[in-house]
Amino acid sequence: MSISIAICELDAAEALCRSLKTRLIKVLLDDITGFEDLVEYDDVVTLEDAQDLIPDWESFIKRNRLSEETNAVYIDKIKNDADLELLRTRSKKVSTGWLPVEGLEEDALKKALSASKEENRITGWDMVSFEETAEMCAVCPLSWDKGRGCIGAFGPENSALPEIAERRGCRIVASVPEGSRTNRIYTPEDASALINEIAVLESALPEEGKVYVRRYTGCLERLRAVADISVKEKCGFYFF
Repeated sequence: MSISIAICELDAAEALCRSLKTRLIKVLLDDITGFEDLVEYDDVVTLEDAQDLIPDWESFIKRNRLSEETNAVYIDKIKNDADLELLRTRSKKVSTGWLPVEGLEEDALKKALSASKEENRITGWDMVSFEETAEMCAVCPLSWDKGRGCIGAFGPENSALPEIAERRGCRIVASVPEGSRTNRIYTPEDASALINEIAVLESALPEEGKVYVRRYTGCLERLRAVADISVKEKCGFYFF
C-alpha cells in the first residue's frame, strides 16, 4: 500500500475547481416521499413485455445495440423508430431516485440532503469531462504535482523517511503514517514547520546514505511543493 498527499482545495479561494465542487446538481434519495413530482424518471419496459412485443429478440438486440444481459428495456436506449413506437405502448415511468436540487427552497433542500447519503451526490465537478479536468488542473494555482493536479504520491507505507524524520526531530514528516490512518488535516502553520523540516532532512539524507538520497529526494520535493501552496493559499493538506 502507498500513501498519497493532497491539498484541501476547497479551503483555497484560488482553486479553479472550487465553485464547481461546491455547486450541488442533484442527489440520490433513499426515500422519494414528498419529492415524487420532482425526481427524475426513466421510461422502462419490462423484459417480459418487451419480448412479448418483439418475437425476434436477437435481431432487436442487434439493431438497437443493447446488451444481451439486459433485464429491462429503457426507452431512451432504443435507436430503431419502429421498435420505439411499439415499446411505448407498454412503457412505464420508473423513478431513478435522483432529485435535481437547483432551485429548491431551503427547507426542501435540507429535507433532500437528510434523505441522501453524502457519497450519492453530484456536483458541477462531476459533470466536467476528463479532458476539461486535465486542462483546468494544468493551470490551477493549487496544482503542485507538475501540472497534474493537487494529489500526488508520498511513498509506500513502509517508507523509512518518517523514521529518519523522527530521529531528526522533524515531527510533521514523522507523523505522516499516523496522520494517514487518522485522517488528520494539517494546517498552514504545520506547512511552515514542514518547510523547515525539509531543509533539515535534505541535509540529513546524505548522512543516512546515498540510497536514501536517491529514494527520498523526490518525496521531499513534493512535500515542499505542497507546503509552499498550503502557506501561500492558506489551506490545509492531508495524507491518505
